Amino acid sequence: MRCPHCQQENLAQAKFCQECGQKLSWYCSPCGFEAPLSAKFCPKCGQRLGHPLLAPDFQAKLDSSQSYNEVDSQEDKVAPADSLLSVLSPTRYPPPHLAEKILQSKSSLEGERKQITVLFADIKGSMELLAGLDPEEARRLLDPVLHTMMEAVHRYEGTVNQVLGDGIMALFGAPLAHEDHAVRACYAALAMQEAIRRYTEEVRRRQGLVAVQIRVGLNSGEVIVRTIGNDLHMDYSAIGQTTHLAARMEQLATPGSILLTM
Repeated sequence: MRCPHCQQENLAQAKFCQECGQKLSWYCSPCGFEAPLSAKFCPKCGQRLGHPLLAPDFQAKLDSSQSYNEVDSQEDKVAPADSLLSVLSPTRYPPPHLAEKILQSKSSLEGERKQITVLFADIKGSMELLAGLDPEEARRLLDPVLHTMMEAVHRYEGTVNQVLGDGIMALFGAPLAHEDHAVRACYAALAMQEAIRRYTEEVRRRQGLVAVQIRVGLNSGEVIVRTIGNDLHMDYSAIGQTTHLAARMEQLATPGSILLTM
């Protein structure tokens, strides 16, 4: 298995890189199965897997080794058009002010149990939406949607933990602690739905394309912070049904709506 950080070849069963210590696997959020970084879909439940969040300098190494677009440290980046639904776009997340807070608190967070709210959001019918579109047109259509989702999360100091193909998983209450994490998550969900509606109206007016709709699921519960690396990769493992229920709420939500548990 090749390490995405330093390109070192490791044993197939390796959990961490023998050269740089980078974690070589991630957990599928809905079912908790540990899959290798090379996997695009979970071998257990079939969920599309998203790349972990990377700091800009770490992403630059990925860009140079995997022929991604050239990295400019002053601008947000997007993935190549032919891999829109499998890699993070944009890569420059979390924003600097949140990244600094996360790194300052990381030593006290590892192994800690926390009550948080998990948010899942995705684009409904993304494959049908992109059918017949040129890759560049698809990128121009989807990138603003992912930007909007992430910006809504960060506005209320949530953390985007994973990008799951055409959607995101976000956490409120960890790693940045907030007693009102559930309220913040609800505000973020409402904000992204409203912003997507405005974006859809603009796209329809300018380009005559079909409506872009997202669905959002929320659930609050207990999780354990497993690891937080210096590259800002956050790997959370939920206790009980916390993450599973949030993912289920998102799957059951109708397009343009928000579904949460009480």
